[in-house]
Amino acid sequence: MVAGAGAGRVAAGAGAGRVVVKVGSSSLTTAAGGLDPARLGALVDALATCGSDVVLVSSGAIAAALAPLGLTRRPRDLATLQAAAAVGQGALVQAYAVAFARHDRLVGQVLLTADDVVRRLHYRNARTTLERLLDLGVVPVVNENDTVATEEIRFGDNDRLAALVAHLVDADRLLLLSDVDAVYDRDPKDPAAQALSEVSADSEVDTRSSGAGLGRGGMGGKLEAARVAAAAGVPVTIGAAADVSALLAGAGGTLMKPTGERGSSRQRWLAHASEPRGRLLLDAGAVEAVLARGASLLPAGVVGVEGSFAPGDPVELVDPDGQAVARGLVGYAAADLPALLGRSTHGTDIREVVHRDDLVPL
Repeated sequence: MVAGAGAGRVAAGAGAGRVVVKVGSSSLTTAAGGLDPARLGALVDALATCGSDVVLVSSGAIAAALAPLGLTRRPRDLATLQAAAAVGQGALVQAYAVAFARHDRLVGQVLLTADDVVRRLHYRNARTTLERLLDLGVVPVVNENDTVATEEIRFGDNDRLAALVAHLVDADRLLLLSDVDAVYDRDPKDPAAQALSEVSADSEVDTRSSGAGLGRGGMGGKLEAARVAAAAGVPVTIGAAADVSALLAGAGGTLMKPTGERGSSRQRWLAHASEPRGRLLLDAGAVEAVLARGASLLPAGVVGVEGSFAPGDPVELVDPDGQAVARGLVGYAAADLPALLGRSTHGTDIREVVHRDDLVPL
């Protein structure tokens, strides 16, 4: 961790061609819950003139509906949350359409649920749509589809969604914006707190912040999302929406540098977006073969099977200490594997449990 954010440091990737920008509810709305035209307009002005292809991941639909619906706070029951999302989504995308139109830019609304990034076919379709919008010069405005989401609406947040969108579109940078100007080494309300110009993926940081309370995420969620993006080779900057012009230019905020390589779209999906349906327990020899030699996983190296899965489903590969070391697409159903464990493939028609082309280390 390095103290002194905002001291003129230029972030890695500044001026790059494609940037995903995530903005939270508290950066777009008034205290009463309606959209703040001045704050939204300032954000759009910066994005429309930054010279990069922009994908905007925007919270704010539910918050935007509070005042029109006469609600004094974010609803707690699912039905009202979904109703508020239905009302607020229209208001939010319309506000963006009007603001970007001042710069002769079109916007396109893209609503995603967890299934759209967890399921491979949905992932590919979402990627194709976003790429085509960018090719046409349209600014994609992405949000979680809260009108139909169930568990996601209660436990999800758009920070992780933004990290996965950065994977989808091969982003050069990810900006996570809020009402806090940086990551701090302790509660920013503490007079002794220092802003950090850089954090590593394994940094332990006091993630309490002074957010306005309309959003679902927090600094902890932003750091976790940053780790997901950084692991796929995307540099991430965390900072304030009010400072977006400087952040786009590479100055200010808190930077997390990439910790992994980009890999193919398929590898990124498998490592970071797929939902494992089970686990394969490996012996030490199989772990060494898979990780060090890049070999396929054979039945002889599997000592146990957990979960219920079908051929082609994602599974985790687990070492003897119980640590997930890789993820892959399994070639057998869970019910068929126990009879094959420990058996050799030599001279038989038994195939790999996970082929090396369908496997990615974690």
